Amino acid sequence: MINKYLEKLKKEIKITKALLRSRSASNGMSYVELIVVLSIFAILSAVSMFSYREFQANVDIRNLASDIASKIVEAQKSSLDGKWNVSADPNWKPSYGVYFNTTDSDTQKQFIYFVDLVNAGDYDEPLEELDTISITKGNYISSINKCTTTPCDSNNSINSLAIIFKRPDSSAIFADLDVPGSGYVQITIISPQGKTAFIKIYPSGRIQVN
Repeated sequence: MINKYLEKLKKEIKITKALLRSRSASNGMSYVELIVVLSIFAILSAVSMFSYREFQANVDIRNLASDIASKIVEAQKSSLDGKWNVSADPNWKPSYGVYFNTTDSDTQKQFIYFVDLVNAGDYDEPLEELDTISITKGNYISSINKCTTTPCDSNNSINSLAIIFKRPDSSAIFADLDVPGSGYVQITIISPQGKTAFIKIYPSGRIQVN
C-alpha cells in the first residue's frame, strides 16, 4: 500500500517538474531582467575597452622609446664599424648620429638619422640626412633635458640635440652641449593619453629606456 502511494507521489513530482520547466521556457526573460543583463554587459564592455586603451597606450609609448633608443644604438654601431658612405671624404670613415628638435609641433613628431660627412661633430641639414623617422599615433617628443641629478632637473631644457658617435670610441658626443661624466641627456616622449617614457643617453655611450 505504502509502495503504491510512493510511486504515485513520484509520478506527481515528475509531472509538476515538467510543468514548471515548460512554463519557465514559455515565459522567457522579463523586460526588466533583459535590461539588467544588457546594462551589466555594457558596463563590463566599457571597463574592458578602457583598460585595453590604457594598456595599448603604455605599449605604444614603450615601443616608441625602444625605437628611438635602437636608432641611437644603430648610429653608434655604424660609426664603430666604419660604415662607408659615398658622399663622405674618402680618406676617413664618417661618423653617424641622431638629431632631435622640439621647437614646434611638427619637429616634435620626428627625429633624424644622419651621417657627419665633414667631421664637424654636428648635424648639417639637410645634406647629411639619411632618414627621417616619423612619430605616429599622436605620440611626440615633449622635452630634451641636460641632467646632472637623478631624477632629472627639468629646468635644464634644450630645444635641439645632435648625438654623434666617432670611431673608434663608443662614447656619445652631444653637439654644443657639455654633459659631465656623471650626467646624462634625457629625451621625454608622451602619448595623447598622458603616458610618458624616457630615453637616457650617457656620455659613456650607454642608452637606457625608462
